[in-house]
Amino acid sequence: MKNLIRTAFMVLLASGTLSLKAQPNLNSYTSANPVIFLDFDGHSVAGTMWNVYGPFTCNSSGLVDAQITEVFNRVAEDFRPFNINVTTNETKYNQAPVNKRMRVVITTSHEWYGTGAGGVAYLNSFTWGDATPAFVFSALFNYNIKNIAEASSHEAGHTLGLRHQSTYDVNCVKVSDYNWGFGAGEIGWAPIMGAGYGQNMSLWHNGPNSTGCNNYQNELSIITNNTNGFGYRTDDYTDAFPSAAGASFNSSQQFNISGVIEKTDDKDLFKFIMPTYGNFELTAIPYNVGTGNSGSDLDLQIEFLDASQNSIGIYNPGNTLNSIIDTNIASGTYYLRVDGKGNIYAPEYASLGSYSLLGSYTEGGSLPVHKLELKGQLERSNHNLSWEIVADEKVINQVVEYSYDGRNFMALATPNADLRNYSYLPAEARPVQYRLHVTFDNYREYYSNIITIRQGTISKPQLIGNLITGTSISVNSPDNYDYRLIDQKGRLISKGIITKGFSSINTGNLISGMYIVTFTNGHEQWNEKIVKQ
Repeated sequence: MKNLIRTAFMVLLASGTLSLKAQPNLNSYTSANPVIFLDFDGHSVAGTMWNVYGPFTCNSSGLVDAQITEVFNRVAEDFRPFNINVTTNETKYNQAPVNKRMRVVITTSHEWYGTGAGGVAYLNSFTWGDATPAFVFSALFNYNIKNIAEASSHEAGHTLGLRHQSTYDVNCVKVSDYNWGFGAGEIGWAPIMGAGYGQNMSLWHNGPNSTGCNNYQNELSIITNNTNGFGYRTDDYTDAFPSAAGASFNSSQQFNISGVIEKTDDKDLFKFIMPTYGNFELTAIPYNVGTGNSGSDLDLQIEFLDASQNSIGIYNPGNTLNSIIDTNIASGTYYLRVDGKGNIYAPEYASLGSYSLLGSYTEGGSLPVHKLELKGQLERSNHNLSWEIVADEKVINQVVEYSYDGRNFMALATPNADLRNYSYLPAEARPVQYRLHVTFDNYREYYSNIITIRQGTISKPQLIGNLITGTSISVNSPDNYDYRLIDQKGRLISKGIITKGFSSINTGNLISGMYIVTFTNGHEQWNEKIVKQ
């Protein structure tokens, strides 16, 4: 059975011009035989699955050349990892194998289908070989360029065998046929096969599709399967040190490199020689169509390594997709490893796409930051962090960030700019990685080294802090214990049982002063002091 899939849209119907017009000649990967043809200049549809009531003609998209180019660039980046050419050239479409091509008609003509969908496509139609196209109705999107591009990639995805990415509640009940993603800013994320209209970073995804909460749709595998007849494009750069690609400084003391992260496990390695001691700067930018890395599909991480292949630092700002290195280094050989990572909103799964590296150096000179070192230790289950900052500039903001996987860092605390320590008791007893994100008064941002603190085994109940600010205090316990809360004169305030794990002791409305909590399991006893201010 040939399945028809319609795509929702966000905005109300608007009118537009309906004339046929030529379109720019654009190609994303001319060496590839398979083709996705973005048809903006109108098309006559006949002899296809759409022609139940006879032939019909679709008018042009109603977009000007600059808008067509942006739609193309956004869609091309979505398909950048694959061995397929996204094109606006009909000749390329006609030259492609009939079972390895798809025409996506972007048109103002929606009347033949109605206003109930912003786009429509037949599932798996990429391989049918009968010229059945997919459609995106530009007027129904009010000519919004991002939304038209999102719908174009989405409809092309249907033709390659992808269903909708959906959302379900904890009881496996479908909440929405479309996964709308979450987050905000340039790292806000949504699946392409969900609804990416409101998020900057829309990616292919491995999540539950519209047929059930347990039916995970691994979209990278489906797109590159044998049925569609194409896979990933050839890896452009190796991750092997002996064959690392060279990056050579020109007469302006700069180098510029472009590359593609094609697969989730792909990393690109580059080697450069610093000719003298000085300041090295690197700006790593994912492909984008505007400010705020608009339209980017790649969250860049750069690892900086020395000649002995030891890591000097890992650069991956949490709230942007680009990365920056600004450091003083000695003369010698260095390496740069480029990787696509996830963030607090987007999974690493399909953080793929193209990027550019701009490196430069300045001989000698001084760096505002001479030392930015984070240290940490475990003390009675508390994680005690301290750091040293030696810099010519003044610190105006510092954020302690944590991660459980070493990739996705989240803000933990924002200590006063004059502080150099922070301590707390984690809610989970598992290894935690930390780094410090510092902003100076010249608005440059730097990251410290990354450290790991591993939680020790809790052998007795431990208070989470010893200061009462409300009417209770929390405790972390390895088992169930009796407790008694008494004042300095030995008078009983309250008693009860704490359970294994995290629980609370109700202190009530105590007056200011010192109190003692006694824990016992019938064999042993521990006392802890607490203070009510």
